[in-house]
Amino acid sequence: MEWYHVGAGLLVLLVLFIGLGLSIPFALAAASLPFLFYIQGWSTALVSSELKLWGVWIDYVLLAVPLFVFLGELIGRSNIGPNLYQFMHRGVRVRGSAAYGSIAACAGFGAVCGSSMVGSLTIGGVALPEMKKLGYDNRLSSGVLAAGGTLSVLIPPSLILLFYGIVTDTSIGELFIAGIVPGVVLVLLFCVVVYVWGRLHPSHIPDVDESTRSSLREMLVSLGPILLIGLVITLSIYTGIATPTEAAAVAALLTVILAFGVGGLDFAGFKAALMATMRTMGYLGLLLSAGVLFGFVMTYYRVPQQFTELFLSYQFGPYVVLAIVIVFYIVLGMFLEPVSMTFITLPTIFPLMQAAGFDMIWFGIVYTITMEIAVLTPPVGLNLYVIQGISRGTISIGEVIVGCLPFIASMCLLIALLIAMPGTATWLPAAMK
Repeated sequence: MEWYHVGAGLLVLLVLFIGLGLSIPFALAAASLPFLFYIQGWSTALVSSELKLWGVWIDYVLLAVPLFVFLGELIGRSNIGPNLYQFMHRGVRVRGSAAYGSIAACAGFGAVCGSSMVGSLTIGGVALPEMKKLGYDNRLSSGVLAAGGTLSVLIPPSLILLFYGIVTDTSIGELFIAGIVPGVVLVLLFCVVVYVWGRLHPSHIPDVDESTRSSLREMLVSLGPILLIGLVITLSIYTGIATPTEAAAVAALLTVILAFGVGGLDFAGFKAALMATMRTMGYLGLLLSAGVLFGFVMTYYRVPQQFTELFLSYQFGPYVVLAIVIVFYIVLGMFLEPVSMTFITLPTIFPLMQAAGFDMIWFGIVYTITMEIAVLTPPVGLNLYVIQGISRGTISIGEVIVGCLPFIASMCLLIALLIAMPGTATWLPAAMK
């Protein structure tokens, strides 16, 4: 069987099963099994499937995933996230402080949690009612919070960077370091969007909020937990003291202590965080396992390698290849969520980008930004529906989409900056070696 028959067959079966209503993990596995049976026969294929599935669940690196998810759930169900927003909002006496505070709070939350949706849900649940009460325009407030949640995907620790490192066998520590500078630049670009929006539409942003400033104790309670958890994660990984998995474990334990100690978490909230983590990992675990089977079939038939050779035979320039890949991911992101895209497409795209001569740490950051755009583009933009759901019907999905457009433009500008100045992503990892 030729590689292109296998590639086309996998794609057709995958689309067919998704169209029939199967979830992505089951669709991936169902598309892979016929080819696996053809390769190995029924009995051998069953044993091989069991071994590969078991190998995913006992992978040491993957232990970081549920730990980071649990950490985010704890912060989201305690007062740590809301306290951070209140401090960022009250601590800055400028026009638009609630919008700037939302961006800063999302960035701070991103420094301890790698999930975009959890970031939007946690900060948005507190910030959106406050911004509506203060008189912010619906499109601006919803766009700020939907886009702000994506900062959790770029600012380390990031689940997408973690999955990218696992799929491509790239250093997760270096990927996390590489995300810092682009993450800070994106925060600044988001703030510029808010400033320009306020200049173009003065009525959309209220005057300076004169609410009472936070006391010193409130500042410590608001900033202390986030700073402490963030420092544990970043310093332990970047100094080489701990692996990402070990750092996630220590940070999760520290978050439990802080959530109960200063975050007002009760046992019911702790149990809810555990259950939410188990539900999330049930899906992610199945997706990882099915992705391994899917990747094994493609690798056996050398689909990624042959596709790369075919694509390069057309002698496109490296940046033409990059442009095609970015457009492909932006379009695909309208229909699939980022984690599914990572396990379905990256095994094929990664060798292509490597052959085109791009640095894989750098491409990991560009790839992650395209995943940020994916969660903001309809019809399957997860963050759009999170913010619209938080509003309880007071903001339409159309207003959320329109509000996100300037922030999507700023992400595209960041990609252009990374292409023009690759050192934006690669300088810090190289300097820390």
